[in-house]
Amino acid sequence: MKLLRFGTAGQEKPGVLDPQGRVRDLSGVVADIDGAALSDESLARLRALDLDALPLAPEDVRYGPCVGKVGKFLCIGLNYADHAAESGLPIPDEPVLFTKAISAITGPNDTVLKPRGSTKLDWEVELGVVIGKTASYVNEADAEAHIAGYCVINDVSERAFQIERGGTWDKGKGCDTFGPIGPWLVTRDEVADPANLKMWLTVNGKTFQNGSTATMIFKPAFIVAYVSQFMTLHPGDVISTGTPPGVGLGQRPEVYLDVGDVMELGIDGLGQQRQVVGQA
Repeated sequence: MKLLRFGTAGQEKPGVLDPQGRVRDLSGVVADIDGAALSDESLARLRALDLDALPLAPEDVRYGPCVGKVGKFLCIGLNYADHAAESGLPIPDEPVLFTKAISAITGPNDTVLKPRGSTKLDWEVELGVVIGKTASYVNEADAEAHIAGYCVINDVSERAFQIERGGTWDKGKGCDTFGPIGPWLVTRDEVADPANLKMWLTVNGKTFQNGSTATMIFKPAFIVAYVSQFMTLHPGDVISTGTPPGVGLGQRPEVYLDVGDVMELGIDGLGQQRQVVGQA
């Protein structure tokens, strides 16, 4: 299934994409696409629905973040061998883990705001993992069963804030609008191999990222197992798993976003996003 949230920001309704690509309203079935709706039992009930019997959402409706009430928004840095190389950094021995503020979360096509004082606004197309079952000290073999599904994430970054302002990544990663998620959550049964998905990103029509999750160092199941050794993952938590090469920081000379620039990005089978840069 392709689960989603639609409508005005802050008032999104739960939805599902039908086989014709139309949004069907699930608000009569579940309260939201959040942790409570993402258990195996809940997903089984949703799969059994007659989608044709559900109301259609209005055409051209806004997509919200595909997961509501996110408790933790975690990220893995330098998780692609070719991206680590372009960054001039060694391949990590263990996943580099950092947190992105949940206040950064926004819809997949909403405006990305350039923060005040920003000079190095950058992009990162990433595979998102959405947790469906509580995970604490799980092993890699069992970790996939704790994943509800996958989605597209743009890990928007302000490199000067991230690298030049005291050495902590979070302040360059968690600004408002820096976490577009969606357009939909694709349940894990529809993603045959999350470690072999093409992914891409363009800025103003020029392709900068054209990679694949195949070059991931640490695969999704390993990441879930690894993170669960340090903190309990709860249903609805989101992990962004790293980006392939082609970010602005890696260009020579470096290239960064400005107001009016347009980012378009996507991952095979998981949908596409489009964001225009505005000013905070």
